[in-house]
Amino acid sequence: MSKIKVTRRTAVQMTGAAAVATSTTLGSHVASAQQGQVKIGLSMPQTGGLAAGGKASLLGIEVWRDDINAKGGLLGRKVELVVYDDQSSATTTPAIYSKLLDIDKVDLLFAPYATVPTGPIMPLVKQRDLLLMGNFSFQVNSTVKHDKWFNIAPWGPADSWGRSFIEIGEKAGAKSIAFLAADQEFAQNLVRLAKGVADEKKMKTVFEQNYPPNTVEFSAIIRALRAARADMVFVCSYPPDSAGILRAINEIGVGENVKIFGGGMVGLQFTAVMESMGSLLNGVINFNSWLPEPSMYFEGTKEFFAKYQPRAVAAKVDPLGYYLAPYGYAQGQLIEQAVASVKSLDHKAIAGYLRSNTHKTIVGSIKFAADGEWEKTGTVQAQFRGVKDKDIEQFRGPGRQVILSPADRKTGEPVIPFEKARKS
Repeated sequence: MSKIKVTRRTAVQMTGAAAVATSTTLGSHVASAQQGQVKIGLSMPQTGGLAAGGKASLLGIEVWRDDINAKGGLLGRKVELVVYDDQSSATTTPAIYSKLLDIDKVDLLFAPYATVPTGPIMPLVKQRDLLLMGNFSFQVNSTVKHDKWFNIAPWGPADSWGRSFIEIGEKAGAKSIAFLAADQEFAQNLVRLAKGVADEKKMKTVFEQNYPPNTVEFSAIIRALRAARADMVFVCSYPPDSAGILRAINEIGVGENVKIFGGGMVGLQFTAVMESMGSLLNGVINFNSWLPEPSMYFEGTKEFFAKYQPRAVAAKVDPLGYYLAPYGYAQGQLIEQAVASVKSLDHKAIAGYLRSNTHKTIVGSIKFAADGEWEKTGTVQAQFRGVKDKDIEQFRGPGRQVILSPADRKTGEPVIPFEKARKS
């Protein structure tokens, strides 16, 4: 059989939005016409505010696709990814996934990256009783309760994200807390759960502020936060906000009483943001999914990054890819293991296997709870230490983000208070 490379680029006009369809390279061989390929359909933000994460996530999936095709594919059939740009928008995804199912006739579905584009497709997949592999969305299945949803994100129990941060502060002697959050669904869900943990622990809330998503100037908010004299500050922000908040703190400070600061700041996981923020990151304790610390390496992890990182540089995608890319690969590993076990592409059979077993992946062992989230959290809280300005290379090795939780991945203790840690 001759080796060929196929690339397809198609413009598709959809109701209410334009989406650009991009079929990725199919692998080194074309499957026989008799069998055809196993088509996995997904949208992924390639433009818009989520594009930086979406591109890295997609490249991680593509590395898995190439690896599985080199091994003969799924059920002896090569894997094809049918991918559309959802433009980081919730308005585009319902039409995209309808097209994937009704026109492209895909065999399996991966969800887009992030909460906002994923939420609108949940009723569709439940109505059609389809398997959906989730991709770093947060609590999109909490009301839909679809039994064939499996989220690759390591969040675990809904409140574990806020709980892990608050317990670090509690151990440091904190008695009061401040909440600062973007007025958007993801941030509001996260802060709501964190408030529940704070109430459970009888921790006094001394400051609470929501801000509009388009906020660019945070000086007044940070001054008010400083005046509240909280022992810890839990922040739920998006990339532009996270940068703006840290710049304001650099100018104003938060006061010596603040023991820990951070928790839910999206963006600080991305290489470009870390490089641009540099030393302003020091002292922040924040969530992450994968870091180059000794406790985070599993079978195949090093090999994955050896493949991903050169391709990422060539594609001008996140050159480290720690936050999302290995989970894109692990998403494929889950499908690979399930299909090999049930010897079928039947969604019910695959879902049954995923729900009943523990799965070994490059991001560790995964066991799913009844809601399709991880039974045990794999989310880490890590503190930035000794970060210098304008130096990507410093993030390639251990020590710049010391893992404080969970216990089985911990690599150090926090430096407190926050103002001291900022100078560490």
